[in-house]
Amino acid sequence: FLGWGSQSSKVQIHHNTWLHFPGHNLRWILTFTLLFVHVCEIAEGIVSDTQMKSRHLHLFLPAIMGFVAATVSIVYYHNIETSNFPKLLLALFLYWIMAFVTKTIKLVRYCQDGVPFSQLRFCITGIMVILYGLLMAVEINVIRVRRYVFFMNPQKVKPPEDLQDLGVRFLQPFVNLLSKATYWWMNTLIISAHKKPVDLKAIGKLPIAMRALTNYVCLKEAYEEQKKKVADQPNRSPSIWLAMYSAFGRPILLSSTFRYLADLLGFAGPLCISGIVQGFQNTTNNTNATEKVKDPSNSYLSSEEFLRNVYVLAVLLFLALILQRTFLQASYYVTTETGINLRGAL
Repeated sequence: FLGWGSQSSKVQIHHNTWLHFPGHNLRWILTFTLLFVHVCEIAEGIVSDTQMKSRHLHLFLPAIMGFVAATVSIVYYHNIETSNFPKLLLALFLYWIMAFVTKTIKLVRYCQDGVPFSQLRFCITGIMVILYGLLMAVEINVIRVRRYVFFMNPQKVKPPEDLQDLGVRFLQPFVNLLSKATYWWMNTLIISAHKKPVDLKAIGKLPIAMRALTNYVCLKEAYEEQKKKVADQPNRSPSIWLAMYSAFGRPILLSSTFRYLADLLGFAGPLCISGIVQGFQNTTNNTNATEKVKDPSNSYLSSEEFLRNVYVLAVLLFLALILQRTFLQASYYVTTETGINLRGAL
């Protein structure tokens, strides 16, 4: 199916990373969140299963299948995006509809059975209903913007000017969100630099958005706008600081947000380690404790009980540290790029 979609592409270009469907970044964020919720669902099912005398695969096996399906969906989407064949997204749209309907039925059944909102399984199911609904909305937006299913005249998309130039090899703005976060697109350059010294030709040209002339024009327009605002006020002069903020304020705020998120995730380490130590102490003090849950109908865990498990805390610690370093690296990158652009503009 993917191969057929790739062969059906009519776009011929030397880069295969240029095309982003509407809602590209939002889709990746929602899918990453869905994968994390699936991990929590798997862990909740395994923890519940360990508290029973017999095995109950239905508590975690569907969650594992859902995790695999979510992973396949993002790989499927990436291949469709790079081949520029959006009609194949219709199959993904049908999957989101079925997943949304089945999770909604499950949530309604929990409500009918009187499962309280405080139980983790109820919360996970509710979050998944929201995520699947948002992914459905993203697919509907792609249909609306690209006009590829129910419309006679689909939208024609041209590749950016940078990617039509063989000399431009800086692909950071054009790759998918995962490649941006991990700098995976730079592997080719790094491998070639390991084999032999790189020269300017191997590095390539700067993208249009990072050239000094482009940023100069952007800053000049912002400064002219400041002049217009103070034209009627003889005692005021245009502010270069406000012009700089107007032209480059958005990436600066984005960098600050990444840094704040990284700093907040820094609290996860001590909290998780404290919980792990306390969990081992409780295990040592209660070695003769009996199992509490015996009946599958009473196997629901609360969030507090879930977070007492030392293995759950260890996984959360691992994920939090990875996410912290990712946000921190993203903050450094945006700050450096914005500084280069700002200096070029000045």
